[in-house]
Amino acid sequence: MKVEINSASFADAVAWATRIIPSRPATPVLSGIKLHAADGSLQLSAFDYEVSARHHIEAGVDEEGTIVVLGKLLADIAKSLPAETTYLSTEGSRLSIKSGKSSFNLQLMPESEYPDLPQIPAKMGSVDGKTFIDAVNQASVAVARDENRPVLTGVKVSFEGEKVVLTSTDRFRLSRATFNWSPSDPELDTTALIRGSILRDVSRSIDTAQNVVVGFDPQARNLMSFDNSGRISTAQLIDGEFPTVDRLFADDYPIHVVIDRQELIDALRRVSLVAERNAPIRMEFSQEEVKLSAGTADESQASESIAVDLDGEPITVAFNPSYLLDGLSAISEPYVRIKMTTAVKAVEFNGQQEKDDEESLAYRYLLVPMRFTN
Repeated sequence: MKVEINSASFADAVAWATRIIPSRPATPVLSGIKLHAADGSLQLSAFDYEVSARHHIEAGVDEEGTIVVLGKLLADIAKSLPAETTYLSTEGSRLSIKSGKSSFNLQLMPESEYPDLPQIPAKMGSVDGKTFIDAVNQASVAVARDENRPVLTGVKVSFEGEKVVLTSTDRFRLSRATFNWSPSDPELDTTALIRGSILRDVSRSIDTAQNVVVGFDPQARNLMSFDNSGRISTAQLIDGEFPTVDRLFADDYPIHVVIDRQELIDALRRVSLVAERNAPIRMEFSQEEVKLSAGTADESQASESIAVDLDGEPITVAFNPSYLLDGLSAISEPYVRIKMTTAVKAVEFNGQQEKDDEESLAYRYLLVPMRFTN
């Protein structure tokens, strides 16, 4: 192989592909990155059986070839290259990297032992990059960290024609984001369960100026792909049944409260300073204000009041402050509507653009209150 490439493009492509390489791969060869030079481009790919990443950049290819080298080492070298142009060439079992006055020689890994990458599924639909990122960030708020229940570490993706619904839950809270997209089949109706950590990782590298093309085979149901600006990621899906959660949303909420979202977040952060780990924050709602309080009589205490609009009977509820802040931070609108039934049943949080508007159901966050003593 003999290739001439732009140094910055090379460093960016290597960094993106090697981000999925685990610190302890299942086999030594999976610590490598595969480079394939042909037809005026250099293709880069990495794979760890659960996820794969593929990218390509323009290159002057004097000699075609395919090699595998240590991925993390190549990424470190690529980002340090001094000149605008980098030259790659192989001789025997070594790769030569030259840029300006710098040169490196890397030992090649056995390319024949590198596993075949999974086939990319057919296109299912596309959505603009920013919408995809926002929905993933919101939906993944409630992803569980408990590996003993794999289905709860995932985000359920429901494809319903022109609508996509992302849902996660860790049993204490539920996070749901909905967006519209352009499906290949307007009659599409299927679901998939993908690990939340993988979905978040994919969203972090999205170019918001380009669409995200999602690939999925509803018949095989084992793999999903994401193509954005020529960068393609695939992920193995979770095999299991996601809990039935729709019944957790109440048909009617007799108590509604509208609060300035940032004002509530700031007050929560101040009051929670005195709350011990996992201790609740109490919220006492009256007609014109909500009083936030934390701590007990024989410990540190804090309280703060915020003006609210209450529609319904006064009520006092308590929440895990971290869970509450997670949900409020995921809402993008300046106001939040809090909808309640009783002090012990799940509370729904929605954003709204104006104080007197209707709430938005594009993002719905459910949080189960904590029990507390006066």
